[in-house]
Amino acid sequence: MSHTLKIGILGGGQLGRMLLQTAANYPVQTFVLENDSAAPAAALCNVFVKGDIRNYEAVYRFGKMVDVLTIEIENVNLEALFKLEEEGLRIFPKPAALKIIQDKGLQKQFYKTHAIPTSDFVLTDNETNLQQHLAFLPAAHKLRTGGYDGKGVEIINNETEFSRAFPEPSVLEKLVDIEMEIAVIVAKNEQGEIAVYPPVEMVFNPVYNLVDYLISPANISAEHTLRAQKIATQVTHAFNSPGLFAVEMFIDKSGAILVNETAPRAHNSGHQSMEGNFSSQYDMQMRVLLNMPLGNTDTICPSLMLNLIGEKGYNGPVQYVGLEKALRLKNTFVHLYGKSETKPGRKMGHVTILRKTTEELKVAAEEVRKHFKVIC
Repeated sequence: MSHTLKIGILGGGQLGRMLLQTAANYPVQTFVLENDSAAPAAALCNVFVKGDIRNYEAVYRFGKMVDVLTIEIENVNLEALFKLEEEGLRIFPKPAALKIIQDKGLQKQFYKTHAIPTSDFVLTDNETNLQQHLAFLPAAHKLRTGGYDGKGVEIINNETEFSRAFPEPSVLEKLVDIEMEIAVIVAKNEQGEIAVYPPVEMVFNPVYNLVDYLISPANISAEHTLRAQKIATQVTHAFNSPGLFAVEMFIDKSGAILVNETAPRAHNSGHQSMEGNFSSQYDMQMRVLLNMPLGNTDTICPSLMLNLIGEKGYNGPVQYVGLEKALRLKNTFVHLYGKSETKPGRKMGHVTILRKTTEELKVAAEEVRKHFKVIC
């Protein structure tokens, strides 16, 4: 590179923070646009710009400051991104891909158009619209835009639960008889080359509907592994954009693999790659942004990633209880996100554990869970 590349990140949360930690290894200058000057990524970038990532002018002006632009959250102003792209700015993922992913309705239609296996669905405008789809129940009702980390999703089993439905445009997805939830992360560079990570198994918190822990690689057959990676690659190529894509999937009781949704960025399902894989998802994202050779996705050692979330009943300035006990466990790595306030269910950090077997991973995770708490 003839000069130090200026990399812009829209959003200043924990994903941006971890990308910046990796960016420090490369000859770049980092810029972050975020409304909260105390956000996790704010203190780690070279240049912090306070502004709303959903505002046209803020995003457009920010884009004019950098050589390449990426995101750490989808909810950004698309109009500004399309204008910047038209003016020659490198943006990953491309705005056209982001437009589809921002809207769960467009995303489901996209899978159908490209013959990508996914669960049956119908689009709804309001809760009364559901009366036309009684035979479709039980189903998940998902807001088309704005949902994240389990928010914007309601399970509706029958007509008596219609009061829980969303009055805004949503997707009604027929429930799948799930055997396992998995995810595959795929990196794609500007030459069209790809690097595919091994599938991981995700286990969800039943209260907050977000990932409780994941195991990498997933304990599935070689056939399912290849099938999941093939589908994730198909999804990535269909979006026709360089970038990092996390493809979340269901394996149903019959063994079929169905795509749930895609994140066009680093993702919770790839946190363990920081210690468990030769090239982490953040290193891979940097390689894509810098147009450098893609990294090695191979597993170094089986790993378990445990999300650290705010304990029930605690709202206020964060305190970490049992950090030293967690760190005493062998091959256990703690990542705190630098958030000053905790609340029930808020992601405050994660712990990665490396062991030789799944059984050892689960035992160690219970030790961490027993001693390490996020309170206030």
